[in-house]
Amino acid sequence: MTTTAPQPTAPQDAATAAQSAATAARARAGAGGLPAFDRLLELAEGERAVAVRNVPATLECFTAHFPRHPVLPGVLLLESLAALARTAAGPGAWRLAGVRGVRFKHFVGPGDQVHLTVEVSRHSPQRTECRATARVEGRVVATVRALTLLSATTTREGTA
Repeated sequence: MTTTAPQPTAPQDAATAAQSAATAARARAGAGGLPAFDRLLELAEGERAVAVRNVPATLECFTAHFPRHPVLPGVLLLESLAALARTAAGPGAWRLAGVRGVRFKHFVGPGDQVHLTVEVSRHSPQRTECRATARVEGRVVATVRALTLLSATTTREGTA
């Protein structure tokens, strides 16, 4: 089931639509409020999400990482996949709890368009696990075997 942005039909629906849009915007926001992905192409909450991230040459990280051969830091790519996983997990506040099996296979540089895919493998109200893939021009540049999200209301053992 693929969903699209709902069209408000009544004042109550407009408020709900605005809240959904705000939640989606927060999920897309990365560090420092920069977008973790630019466009959501497909969304089946609790199942799968596909998005696109454009990598502009103007990103500040390229001045130091690396000046003669600019490369998008892997942690920023991972952050984009985590933001897409939060969107795929559905409504609610989700936080990244763990990442396993991360493989960076090729460099991502300025001007690249990264296609992000997240598939939910387990989903419950408290915990969501996903597999993720990033591709540039059809070539796999990164994979994540297990990306774990916990509900923000879930406390970790040993915490208050």
